[in-house]
Amino acid sequence: MLTAIKEDIRTAYDRDPAVRSALEVLTCYPGLHAIWMYRMGNALWRRHFFWLARFISHMARFLTGIEIHPGATIGRRFFIDHGMGIVIGETTEIGDDVTLYHGVTLGGTTWEKIKRHPTLHDGVIVGAGAKVLGAITIGKQSRIGANSVVFRDVPEHSTVVGIPGTVVATTESLIEDGRINLDHHLLANPVAEALGHVLKMIDDVNARVDTFHPDAKGAKAKASDELDKDRLSEQEKLERFLGGGI
Repeated sequence: MLTAIKEDIRTAYDRDPAVRSALEVLTCYPGLHAIWMYRMGNALWRRHFFWLARFISHMARFLTGIEIHPGATIGRRFFIDHGMGIVIGETTEIGDDVTLYHGVTLGGTTWEKIKRHPTLHDGVIVGAGAKVLGAITIGKQSRIGANSVVFRDVPEHSTVVGIPGTVVATTESLIEDGRINLDHHLLANPVAEALGHVLKMIDDVNARVDTFHPDAKGAKAKASDELDKDRLSEQEKLERFLGGGI
């Protein structure tokens, strides 16, 4: 237990530049307090002391504002920054080196007593306010942007933003110089890209009109078959960004 606490303190130093001392981490980091109480509750849960495990979880929520079901499975070096409003459901599985920010929900999508919460593989970062719902898998070293809503599997090394969550970038690794890169704010803007595709489609329509009016001022029309290919391509991109999700 003492070894795990020391590792948790080192993790706080690695992922929060505001840390100034081990005493500060021990006394002023509710995310770690919630994790430590979860571990006690989880040990009891695995020994079938269900009520006592849930009571410890309830007290952790009262003291920290973070709700972690004692039946969840959580790996090493798990870090919760700020933490208020986080909810982690019973069948959630979290790998090593995962980071959650405040307001994150790892929630279920069915009333049945089955695997109904997400699985987050090693190195995942979930931004503030994001909702990850259902028995889906978030691949290792992926990033979920703030306030995103994700309900489909996410490939590893992906960056997801928006509602519904859309993969907008891929990265080979979030590990730099032996540490996790926390620059999760450097995300693409799928709405701006979608609008760009709309404008491109409008330009193609104008070019098509020019093919029927060759005397129009400045007309430099494309062949009709090329316009059809461009239009279909842009429509597919637009659907992906605006309504297609992952």
